[in-house]
Amino acid sequence: MTVDAIQAERRTVEANGLRHSVLSYGDPTHRALLLLPGITTPAVCADFLATRLAEFGGRVVVPDVRGRGQSDRAESGGYRLVDYAADVAGLVEALDLRAPVIVGHSMGARIAAAYAVRHARDDHGPLVLVDPPTSGPGRASYPTTRQAFLTQLREAQAGTTADEVAAYYPNWPRRELELRAQNLATCDEIAVMETHEGFETEDFFEYWSEIRGTVLLVHGSESPVVPPVAVEELHRTRPDIPILPVTGAGHMVPWDDLEQLLSLLTPYLLSYLEIKE
Repeated sequence: MTVDAIQAERRTVEANGLRHSVLSYGDPTHRALLLLPGITTPAVCADFLATRLAEFGGRVVVPDVRGRGQSDRAESGGYRLVDYAADVAGLVEALDLRAPVIVGHSMGARIAAAYAVRHARDDHGPLVLVDPPTSGPGRASYPTTRQAFLTQLREAQAGTTADEVAAYYPNWPRRELELRAQNLATCDEIAVMETHEGFETEDFFEYWSEIRGTVLLVHGSESPVVPPVAVEELHRTRPDIPILPVTGAGHMVPWDDLEQLLSLLTPYLLSYLEIKE
């Protein structure tokens, strides 16, 4: 299943010195929602979520994050949070998004937080951070190993199938297994490995403690990426920010329970996208 089978417009824009491929959904005249995917999720693999978010009435924009999909690759050393955050700042300007609502999953949630602190401060739209990796200096390691990512990438490069992907994600819908099987190989190994290293060396809590504005954090109740000890620290560090669990979900929250996730987001999105139920 290719992007041709998906109801989105693809375009390429220049931002932060790279060409970024972007998928757009919904009415381009409405307020924008920027969806930032995870470490091995090209934009097309987030189509199921983007499509549902577009139903709230906004314009949904999903980039191929640098090193993934059809976006440019960076040189080694170019996959730090500062690089990703600068990309978002460039995309917001190039696409005239005007303080978009930002929904980030996993790596994308870390990027959203870094962007808000480094580039937007009081001038960003609401942030929805979905299961951001809380690993980092002085904390538990990221639960998926470097080798596990490499194994899946190498299988994809060799021509994996939806059935083989299902061995890792047995509860995913068939369509999402097929999309991952067909598109995972577009993720550059250097991008994935350096991002994984960042999960260990870059501290999400430095950004979490400084975020301003409207923020919501959603986590999978069974996610090893945001374990109970991390939830406690998140609450303790920022008691003013709502933190909501998706009951029974692991780290891949949108894939594990999309309906429950959307039910948690509905009051926020309806309010800030300025549409009616």
